[in-house]
Amino acid sequence: MTIGFLRHAEAENGSGSDFNRRLTPKGIEQAVKAGKFCSRSGLVPDVILSSPVVRARQTADIVAKAVGVKLDEVQWLACGMEPGDCLKQLSDRAEAGSILLVGHEPDFSEAIAHLIGLPEHAVLKIRKASLTAVEIMDFHAGCGQLQFLVPVRLM
Repeated sequence: MTIGFLRHAEAENGSGSDFNRRLTPKGIEQAVKAGKFCSRSGLVPDVILSSPVVRARQTADIVAKAVGVKLDEVQWLACGMEPGDCLKQLSDRAEAGSILLVGHEPDFSEAIAHLIGLPEHAVLKIRKASLTAVEIMDFHAGCGQLQFLVPVRLM
C-alpha cells in the first residue's frame, strides 16, 4: 500500500476556534497546486481521507476534485492523531492500493517516523501543503519505506 500524507495548506490565523480556521487565498492556491501536481504526475489514490478540521477538509476537497477521487472525512485524522491509531485505521482499509491522508502536524511527522522506523519524529518536518509518500508491505511500526517528500513550492 502507498500512503500519501498531504498536510493542509496555509490557513488563517484565527482568534476563534482552531477547528474552524479556513484556508487563506495563498492556501487555496497551494491546494490547487498540489491537486494539479498529483493529477499530472499520476499520483491518483484509490481514496482520499481527510481530517474534519476545516482547513484540512478544504485542502482535501480541492485535491479530490483535481484528481477525481472520492473523499471521506474521518474523525481519527483530526488534530492529535496517534501513530498507532493511524496504522490500525489503515489496516482496516488494506484492500486499497493507495490512500491519501490530509491532515496536520505534528501528527504526520509522528506517523511517518513510526511507519519508517525512525526513533523520533523530530528529524522530520512536514511543511504546509507538502506531499509525502510511504510504501508499506505490512501494518506494523518500521514496515514502511519513504518514497518521496515534495514541498508545494516544487510542485
